[in-house]
Amino acid sequence: MLPDAVMRQAQQEMLDWHGTGMSVMEMSHRGPEYTSIAEKAEADLRDLMAIPDDYAVLFLQGGASLQFPMIPMNLLRGKTRADYFNTGAWSGKAIAEAKRFCEVNIATDSSANRFTTVADPSEWQLSDDAAYVHYTPNETIHGLEIHDVPDVGDLPLVADMSSTILSRPIDVTKFGLIYAGAQKNIGPAGLCIVIVRKDLMGEVLAGTPSMLNYKTHADNGSMFNTPATYSWYLAGLVFDWLKQQGGLAAMAEINKRKADKLYRMIDDSPFYANPVDPRYRSWMNVPFTLADSSLEKTFLQQAAKEQLLTLKGHRDLGGMRASIYNAMPEAGVDKLIEFMQQFERQHG
Repeated sequence: MLPDAVMRQAQQEMLDWHGTGMSVMEMSHRGPEYTSIAEKAEADLRDLMAIPDDYAVLFLQGGASLQFPMIPMNLLRGKTRADYFNTGAWSGKAIAEAKRFCEVNIATDSSANRFTTVADPSEWQLSDDAAYVHYTPNETIHGLEIHDVPDVGDLPLVADMSSTILSRPIDVTKFGLIYAGAQKNIGPAGLCIVIVRKDLMGEVLAGTPSMLNYKTHADNGSMFNTPATYSWYLAGLVFDWLKQQGGLAAMAEINKRKADKLYRMIDDSPFYANPVDPRYRSWMNVPFTLADSSLEKTFLQQAAKEQLLTLKGHRDLGGMRASIYNAMPEAGVDKLIEFMQQFERQHG
C-alpha cells in the first residue's frame, strides 16, 4: 500500500507539477525542477533516519536483487571472504550471488528449523578475516525478524532492509551499508535506496562496470544515468508524509501495536497458528495457517469480498500472510482481525 494522502497528491500533480505545465514523468532529471524534487527527498530521508554526513545516500535502479552482487563487488576490498546470516529466502538469494565473487561463511543458519528462529549470538560463527557481515533483518516470506542489530565488532555490517526500513528508528552508524528495495515501505517498484559509509566506497573488484560502482553514483548524485525519476518523486512524497505522522518513532508505536494485536488474536485462537518463535516475529509480515488447510480457498474468497486482499501465503509455504507495512492503517488490521474471528465462528 501507499498512503492515501500520497496518492492524492500525486494525482493532483500528475499533469502539472507546481505550475510548470509538466508532469514529473516529463521532466529532465537534470533540470532545476526535478533536481529540487530529488534534493528534498534525500534531505527528508536523511532527517528521518538521522543519516550522518559521512554516509552517501544513493537512489539506484535494479531493486534489492541487484545489490546482491554489487555488495561483494564493492565491499570485498581485497579480501576473499564474507559472512552471511541464512535466515530465509531473501538471505538465501543474497548468499547465492555472493558465492560468485568470494568464499561465503554462513555465520548462522536457520534452515534446519525451517526459518522459524535464530540461533543465540553465542553460537554464531563469525570469521576473523571477513570483509563484511550481511544479514536480512526481516524475511518477508517466513515472517522472521531479527529485532536487535547484530554485534559484529569492527566488521562492516550490511543489511537488506527492503521490508523493514522506515518502520522504526535505527542507528545508522551501526551499519556499513543499508539497502532497501522501495516497494514495501518507500514507494512503487523501480527504485532501490543504498545508504553506504563513504570510506567503504572506491575499491571495487577488477572488471566491475561503472554502473555497479557505488562511487560512480555517489560522485554523480545518483544521476550518472537517468534515474527512476517518478519512483524517486513518489518516495519523496512518502518521506514527507512520514514526517507529518511524527517520524519513525511515531511509526514504530503504530507498527508494533498493529503487529501485537494480530499475533495476540492468532495465539488466542485454536483455529489459527503462527510458527515463528515469538522473539523473532516480524512486525511487517505475519504468516498464519488455518487448522483445516482445505478452508484456505474459502478464506481467501470471503476475505476478498470484504476488500481484504493479497492474503495468500507465498507459494513455498502456503497458508496466509498479512503484510502490514507502514501505509496499512491500523483500521485495516482491525478489520482483518474481525473477519478472522467471524470466519472462525463459521468454520471452526
